[in-house]
Amino acid sequence: MSAARAVPGLKAGVSVADAQRLMVRTFRLAGIDSPGADARALICAALHLTRAQLISQSDRILEAREASAAAALAARRTRREPVSRILGEKEFWSLPFRVTPDVLVPRPETETIVEAALDEIDSLGLRAEKLKILDIGTGTAALLLALLTELPQALSVATDISSAAIAVARGNAERLELTPRCTFVVCNVADAIGGRFDLIVSNPPYIARGAVETLEPEVRDFDPKLALDGGADGLDAYRAIAAAAPGLLRPGGWLIVELGIGQEAAVRALASVAGLQVKTVRPDLAGIARALVAQLPM
Repeated sequence: MSAARAVPGLKAGVSVADAQRLMVRTFRLAGIDSPGADARALICAALHLTRAQLISQSDRILEAREASAAAALAARRTRREPVSRILGEKEFWSLPFRVTPDVLVPRPETETIVEAALDEIDSLGLRAEKLKILDIGTGTAALLLALLTELPQALSVATDISSAAIAVARGNAERLELTPRCTFVVCNVADAIGGRFDLIVSNPPYIARGAVETLEPEVRDFDPKLALDGGADGLDAYRAIAAAAPGLLRPGGWLIVELGIGQEAAVRALASVAGLQVKTVRPDLAGIARALVAQLPM
């Protein structure tokens, strides 16, 4: 689909406001869930405007190059490329994270893991302690870096099987000036990691292999398969993490993992068999069981 055909009427001579309305209409017809927000983000990016400028310049007439730039971004969105991938950035825990095709886009429901971890840490008054954190399958490092911003003395290790993902994670740590408290390691799960940690977090691949092709296009066509495919039943990564966790946690340390829909019972069982005590399962804002909190007995 060409940019010109993607948004009929979006051309030189239309106003900023009209261009935005044309994009909203096109996105709505394409079945995109958030046409208004997506159009606003993309037209701001194409025209290099802030949200305030988008409003104050709503009557300004677009030049040809501006219309072309807006249409090109809109064309990508109508092909169901996520806005965060078009812009190369996604906010998580009110922090900016660079995203590339090598990493999963951080999702709002994953903030449930951060919330659950901080609740456990705060319950013992440990927020200012020198905690050691391990993030398995770090991707963008959103989970880990969000935690480090809340835990000023914490030190961390992050692993990923993808060296390209580790490069993205390291870059995000540098942007947030958290590199001195991070160590990044390319390995499967935690195969190259030793020592004991106070907290292990992970958002592992948890989609059953046969279900990957049924996902919405924004995920299926643009997220890396390595970050989605959880094996035949979606539980391969949980098995590996549960098996490794007792040897990586200090007594009393926590393992907190993100759950896919309907996986609570299976992951509870895996944690229990590994010798961990499941403390709680925290729902996300949609009420879905999202963060399983387990602990190594003292």
